[in-house]
Amino acid sequence: MRRLRTAGLTLLGATLLASVAASPAQASPGETLTVCADTMTPDGWVDVNWGTSASCRAMGGSNIKMIKQLDGLPVGTQVNACATAQPPNGWIKVQTYYSGGCVAFGNPSFTPNAWLLRRAS
Repeated sequence: MRRLRTAGLTLLGATLLASVAASPAQASPGETLTVCADTMTPDGWVDVNWGTSASCRAMGGSNIKMIKQLDGLPVGTQVNACATAQPPNGWIKVQTYYSGGCVAFGNPSFTPNAWLLRRAS
């Protein structure tokens, strides 16, 4: 039983590491990737969630983020995004709110930290 649990945890860790190491270069519109938090969010992408993982360097708060590819999504599409990276050109902020999934730094408050974005052009 212990061997099975160890194998399962190893597989889970390898899967997470593969997703953290993935490159956004070949992503499809709307695709998400998990990257280490010290990775710059590429143009055309937004941060959509923050968390912690042993796969990335500890930074005193969240050390991983999920990013989403917005380039190529149709006009009128709405996306919830963390306010930690500016929206791409052609996207407008429709609403600002607080999200527990967007707490990127160690001392969370209930200050609005997320946006509802809409593709305008």
